[in-house]
Amino acid sequence: MDGTVLSLSDVEKIVKTDPGQIRRFGGEFAFSFGSCHARDHFGIVRGPGQKGAVVCNGQVRCLIEPAPAPCTLDEAIVTAVRIRSGEGVTALSGGVDSSLVAALAGRECVAVGLKGSHDLEQARHAADLLGLTCTEVEITQEEIADALPAVIAAIPKKDPVNTSIAVTQYFIARWAGEHGHRRILAGQGADELFGGYARYLASPALEEDLARDVAGLEAQADRDQAVAALHGTYLSMPYLDIRVVRAARAIPAHEKVHDGQRKIPLREVAGRHIPQELAVYGKKAMQYGSGVWGVLKKLARKNGYKTSVQDYINHIGRVEHGH
Repeated sequence: MDGTVLSLSDVEKIVKTDPGQIRRFGGEFAFSFGSCHARDHFGIVRGPGQKGAVVCNGQVRCLIEPAPAPCTLDEAIVTAVRIRSGEGVTALSGGVDSSLVAALAGRECVAVGLKGSHDLEQARHAADLLGLTCTEVEITQEEIADALPAVIAAIPKKDPVNTSIAVTQYFIARWAGEHGHRRILAGQGADELFGGYARYLASPALEEDLARDVAGLEAQADRDQAVAALHGTYLSMPYLDIRVVRAARAIPAHEKVHDGQRKIPLREVAGRHIPQELAVYGKKAMQYGSGVWGVLKKLARKNGYKTSVQDYINHIGRVEHGH
């Protein structure tokens, strides 16, 4: 809660001597002790029991409600990345979200995409500008086809958008797991918190749209963690730190999106930590930039589903269940 990173032994000591302190825990976690389970405030890490609570014998013992000291958005993001960057690898695509996390974390990076894809090229460029090491993982149509059954079986919502995003995450997690990394620092949540989607520019009810999309972040985290778990890894999300979420929610919607610009507060912070070129860069969504969406459509057509990727996904799901 105060920015101190607790070790496993620290947590064990608190559980044994003063479990009431768990209510103040920030960050991302899920753990069990005795007949009790505890999960972080936003439910970013999967686990038994409800999010943001200590549950014992099926009953809520207390809520987990961290209350860190007030700080600026810049301070919030810097702190959120710092407390998560003791180990792991950063997923880099070259946009402002991941580039800012990568720069502040200073860790090895990994980028995934088809050969010649936008994300691989932009990640390479961003890593060069930031002076970071970045491994480029080139994936193929055949690898994507092979991964689809496992991805579709793992994710809760099995539609084209979620599937294509999850496939990209699958290969990031696979590389991380194969190279001994358990934590993957990622930029999830920035678009919803700061107004990053192009559709926000024409929104007649921007405040409501942002609130709805922020509420949907839990489902996104559940999808991504489900895929990461296939490789013994998990995604760590600095933008969903309580400090960052609180600071972002305090900013009026019209200050996040206006005059054709999106994610304005985040870009202003980023401009103080990374080259301006990266701070203002407008990147394609993950499923498009990696090339995975295009492959998913090709595979659907190849397998006889010329007009519906959803039908192709449903077909894979039925085959996996023996239908």
